[in-house]
Amino acid sequence: MTAELVAPAWMHEPITAELYESWSEEQCAGIEIVDGMIVVSPSASKRHNRLARILANSLDAAAGPDWNADTDFDVRLQDVPLTNRRPDVVVYRADTIDITPTRPEHVLLVVEVVSPGSETTDRVVKVDQYARAGIAFYWRIEQAATGLPLLYTYVLDPATGTYRDGEMFTGTAKVVAPFPVEIDLGRI
Repeated sequence: MTAELVAPAWMHEPITAELYESWSEEQCAGIEIVDGMIVVSPSASKRHNRLARILANSLDAAAGPDWNADTDFDVRLQDVPLTNRRPDVVVYRADTIDITPTRPEHVLLVVEVVSPGSETTDRVVKVDQYARAGIAFYWRIEQAATGLPLLYTYVLDPATGTYRDGEMFTGTAKVVAPFPVEIDLGRI
């Protein structure tokens, strides 16, 4: 006898913005919606979460009163088909703190901390989605197994609608885009 894995029905049904907005915060945690379909991500490691928190705290301190940096909330990239991403860190306009959902026009920078299993998504898929949405800056952090994490920065080229490579940092980094911030990647 063979056992078949049967995916739950909700994994085969497109999710609309209206349906998603009716769900509780607990139902939305740990998932993203891509082209109307639910993408379930495994829980992040403690190292991953710590790195995101340290980065968010550094960005928040450097951003001044006009910008906030936070973790763990949706950015609505498009309504139809619904695409919600949950970047590891988001820098967004402070005056939009109570506006839900957060839209690309509210966002200055998104950061993804690459984890095992998210390499292709964070290096290719999300880069394209964030660029198409018009988010000005994208940072990717690679957790090097034998050393300090590496921070890769990208800047949106408005003429092409794609990101161009910025600088790469490791250790204690003094990053100037989108605003001057000192980040100690060695604190994890």
